[in-house]
Amino acid sequence: MDYIIVQAGGKGTRLGYLTKNKPKCLVPIGNLPMLFYLFRKYPDKNFVIIADYKKEVLREYLECFAKVKYLVVDAEGEGTCAGIGQAIRLIPEGEPFMLTWSDLVLPDDFELPKEYELPKGHELSEGHELSETYGENVAEKDYVGISKSFTCRWSYKDGRFLEEKSAEYGVAGFFLFTEKRKLKNVPKSGELVRWMQQEKLDFEEVSLAGTKEFGVLEEYNCLKKEKCRPFNRMTWMEDRVRKEGIDEQGKVLAERECRWYAEVMKKKIASIPEIYQTSPLEMEKIRGKNIYECDLPYPEKRAVLVKLVNALNELHGTGLCAPDAFSREKAYYGKTMERIHSVRDLIPFADREVIRINGRDCRNVFFNKREMERKLELIPCQKFCLIHGDCTFSNLMLRENGDPAMIDPRGYFGYQELYGDPLYDWAKLYYSIVGNYDKFNLKDFRLDIGREEVKLQIASNHWEDMEEDFFALTGTDRDSIKLLHAVIWLSLTTYAWQDYDSICGAFYNGLYYLEEVL
Repeated sequence: MDYIIVQAGGKGTRLGYLTKNKPKCLVPIGNLPMLFYLFRKYPDKNFVIIADYKKEVLREYLECFAKVKYLVVDAEGEGTCAGIGQAIRLIPEGEPFMLTWSDLVLPDDFELPKEYELPKGHELSEGHELSETYGENVAEKDYVGISKSFTCRWSYKDGRFLEEKSAEYGVAGFFLFTEKRKLKNVPKSGELVRWMQQEKLDFEEVSLAGTKEFGVLEEYNCLKKEKCRPFNRMTWMEDRVRKEGIDEQGKVLAERECRWYAEVMKKKIASIPEIYQTSPLEMEKIRGKNIYECDLPYPEKRAVLVKLVNALNELHGTGLCAPDAFSREKAYYGKTMERIHSVRDLIPFADREVIRINGRDCRNVFFNKREMERKLELIPCQKFCLIHGDCTFSNLMLRENGDPAMIDPRGYFGYQELYGDPLYDWAKLYYSIVGNYDKFNLKDFRLDIGREEVKLQIASNHWEDMEEDFFALTGTDRDSIKLLHAVIWLSLTTYAWQDYDSICGAFYNGLYYLEEVL
């Protein structure tokens, strides 16, 4: 089987605010859009994606981020039948294919029936009644997926579709067909399962035990909030944590992280976890919380901030080198513009010179990039030093005794390894104190993209009252930090690629803060 049709045309109204700006298939589950779980499981297949609601968002998003072969069809008609007839025209004659709903996430151990798994030219097992090669289509049965783990509105019992709710016999929205002629009479509109019932289509059953369906907001809200990026895997043990990169990006970042820890251990910096090994990285499991999780009164917050500033000052004082203007340009301006240019067509209003955001008219950086570039060039830098590179509250732990611990270092700055502009660390800390990045990272925000205005509300880390203390303790220039803060938000756009709302929200927030300093 080389072809998969995905019914992704539904509005997803039961998912509430999650589908206000994007189609259901792009709602992120555990740091990956629903649709991309199919891409990850079947990277070598040809996908035909049926689009309707927010179809332009879907097309632009796929163009930016999909790494599989795909075609999109704009559904004609309504209901789960819509677009099916158009999609099957793109499937070659005689080829078996899968038809599945976009809100199903198959388990890692799910396997297709053997007849659908065989690649072309594969030898069949001895005694198989069909031809010796896949080229003549070994698939001879159609299959319906039975949920086993969640309730469905339709059931399939004794070879018949019944409009009865069931989990044990539920029709989950997953089908395998030997060839497209089985669906040649499907109507443009209507409910596909009801039509199959009327046509008396015959199926074998395949268990979808362990499959997750994310059709309603309540189910989504029960998900564990992911702190880890989709390119990493974390394994939690009794007294230690293992961290591994699971794709090319993750592996490169893991190498840099290990190199940073090795360098910091040489310098005998105390404010890091104990490192047990670096291949893969295993470190102390810190007994404590991320700083944004700590609900502290002002005096305790100030005491924590003093310790954080002291820890970063110790880090910054362990090694010095001459500043690299090329790395500063890359980290501040070049990388930022590269990232936002890659998603420009994806973000509403990105073609306007002024965007109204939270009641403020904000100049669009695409039309004022030279002004931003000049201001960045004016930020003074006397030295490069050993920096963390990503010291947000998400990467700062507070031990039970109140001491901070730095984790998840970036390990590079521009073209430089390990060393960089210390102001970048301070801006990243400000990003959590004033910008509430950590809540945004956990998708604890609401984005309303209206016809003429954008409204973005991010939940609070409750550290905004520490802004003046931050500047007093760090001695940093207020305008420089605020400018870098805006740039960091803009640069987040494609780093947060797994969620459309996060891409847009990071861009709009960057413009909002940039307007204060341009």
